[in-house]
Amino acid sequence: MKRYGKTLMHHVPEETTLLLKGLCTDYQPRRDSADRDSLGSKANSEEFIPIFANNPHELRAFLEHMIEVEPRSPQGVYDTLLELRLQDWAHEQDPQKKSALQDAALCLLKSDYTVFDKALVLCQMHNFKEGVLYLYEKGKLYQQIMHYHMQNEEYAKVVEACKRYGEQEACLWEQALGYFARKEEDCKTYISQVLHHIDRNNLMPPLLVVQTLAHNSSATLSVIKDYLISKLQRESEQIEDDERKIRQYREDTAQLRTEIQELKNSAKIFQKTKCSMCNSPLELPSVHFLCGHSFHQHCFESYAESEAECPTCTPDNRKVMDMLRAQDQKRDLHENFARQLRCSNDGFSVVADYFGRGVFNKLTLITDLPGGKPGGGGGGLEADLQRDLLIHTKRNA
Repeated sequence: MKRYGKTLMHHVPEETTLLLKGLCTDYQPRRDSADRDSLGSKANSEEFIPIFANNPHELRAFLEHMIEVEPRSPQGVYDTLLELRLQDWAHEQDPQKKSALQDAALCLLKSDYTVFDKALVLCQMHNFKEGVLYLYEKGKLYQQIMHYHMQNEEYAKVVEACKRYGEQEACLWEQALGYFARKEEDCKTYISQVLHHIDRNNLMPPLLVVQTLAHNSSATLSVIKDYLISKLQRESEQIEDDERKIRQYREDTAQLRTEIQELKNSAKIFQKTKCSMCNSPLELPSVHFLCGHSFHQHCFESYAESEAECPTCTPDNRKVMDMLRAQDQKRDLHENFARQLRCSNDGFSVVADYFGRGVFNKLTLITDLPGGKPGGGGGGLEADLQRDLLIHTKRNA
């Protein structure tokens, strides 16, 4: 067939195509046993593609038969069929036929046997927009999708791409704002949509937004007026809320210090009637803590990790102490960083070194003690204070 295939295809194309189908698959034009035995093992369908050089109609029929009967056909079969379908789509003038060819090409692209790189090149060569966008989305190349719409000046599609893929890549909104800012024509509607999303999700600093829009000669103050007003109002509300919290924390701290001083200098009467561990009525001998928890002695000895700490408050106290130690370490790290940065001749190396050590990571601020309101006796006392004020009463019943 390799030697005489082209000659046979030229003179008897239909019969030659049927013969090649039989050689490459289990397809049998006649169902007698003699023909089945004569076909033997399957041939490689990709090797016969050059035989159809001057017969595109027969080639298409052969390739479509191959992927239908043998889905695991060689890759060249899929690539060649995709190229044929794209060529037909590009030259077709009838809208209905063109739509059908488009669906057929997309169906082939969605198969599991299509190679991404080759398919993308073919779609780009034939300007097959739907295929290019599908492959970009399949490969999670969201920026390429937006750049494709930018190149074609499809403004609405740019915003739509940001809305669709912005959660995966937030930088799309920043790129969209820069794109519209560079356009000389009126893009106020699209700029407003982008600014609304940037403002709602706090994606860019206001100064950077203003600098970006400064490149657009048609963008007036009215374009960002609402954005700036909204931003300033929220900043003002945040400042007021922070000031309120600062006042509240100062009052809570003063109250807590007063309570600690009273605990150190004044007697405390324990009136707890139930064990904080088993919730049964308290009986002597019992153990009492200044945090307000009381235990049977046998319950306390069974569950307590240390006789100097309340078992109920220990987990919360340890979390607080761990966070305080972490903040102390961060503070020392920041001080060392500032000192070395001032004294170093190569500030960039110092910044790179400390960046790797986490000096720029966000600190975890302790704004409230776990277990309830500060000073409320709900487990907020330090372990050292509990240890100093521990009352361990042992009496025989």
